[in-house]
Amino acid sequence: MPFARPFRPLLVPVLATLASIVAPSMMTSALAAEMPNRLNVQAEAELQVVPDRATLSARLWEQTPAIAMTDDVDRASDALGKARERLEERAALLIQRLEAQGLLRESITAGSLQVQPQHLPAMQGVDGKRENLVRTRLERPIRIEVNDLEHLPGLLDALTEAGVNALDGVSYDLADRESATDEALVKALEKARHKADLMAETLGITLGEIFAVSETRSPVFQPRMMTMSADTLERAPQAEYRPGIITIDAGVSVSWTIE
Repeated sequence: MPFARPFRPLLVPVLATLASIVAPSMMTSALAAEMPNRLNVQAEAELQVVPDRATLSARLWEQTPAIAMTDDVDRASDALGKARERLEERAALLIQRLEAQGLLRESITAGSLQVQPQHLPAMQGVDGKRENLVRTRLERPIRIEVNDLEHLPGLLDALTEAGVNALDGVSYDLADRESATDEALVKALEKARHKADLMAETLGITLGEIFAVSETRSPVFQPRMMTMSADTLERAPQAEYRPGIITIDAGVSVSWTIE
C-alpha cells in the first residue's frame, strides 16, 4: 500500500498569489489616501492689440560700370570711388528728408557699407575674343524707428522721393511688450478660474485651494510684417497704411483640490 504524502506543496503558490493581489491593492489605497480629489482645468486666451510703433527697412545702392577684368586697377578704383561718393550723397539727402518729416536723427540707422562684386556674362570684343566683365555694387541699408504711426505715410513718401532702391517692408510693434504679454497671461488665468467655478457649480462640488498651476503656452509676441516695394509706393502714393492687429496667445493649466 503506497504511502500517502501530506497535501502541502500547493500552500506556497496560493500564498504567493494572494500576496500579489493584496499588495497592489494596498498600494493603490495608500496612494488614493495621499492624493486629494482635484479638478484640473486648462484655458487659453487671445489678446488683440493695436501696434503703436513701426520699423522701416530700406536699401540704397550704386553700381560701377561693367569693365573687363583685364582693365587696369586704377580705372576700377576710380569707378568704385565715384560710386561710393554718389551713394553717400543719396544717403545724406535721405536723412535730411526724414528729419524734415520730424524724425529724430537717433531714430535713423545707416548700416555698414556692403561691397559686392558681380560677374557678368562674357562679351565679345573687337578682336573676336570674349572678355569677362565685372562690376561692383555698393549697398547701404537704412533702418528707421517710427514711434508715432501718424508720421508713417510722410516718411514713406520721403523714402520714395529720395529714390530708395528697395523698401523691404514695415514691421509693426508695441512700445510696451511686457505689459501686453502680462495682460494675455492674466486673461488666461481668469478664464481658467471661470471654467473651474462653472464646473464646480454644475457638479455640486466645492473648490478648495490651488495646489498646481503651470503655463501650457507662454505668451508669444510676434511683430506684424507688411511687405512692400518702392515701385508700389510710386504707383500708389496716396495709399493708406494700416497697422492692423497683433495677436498674443497665452495658455495655462490650473488644479484645485475638491473639498
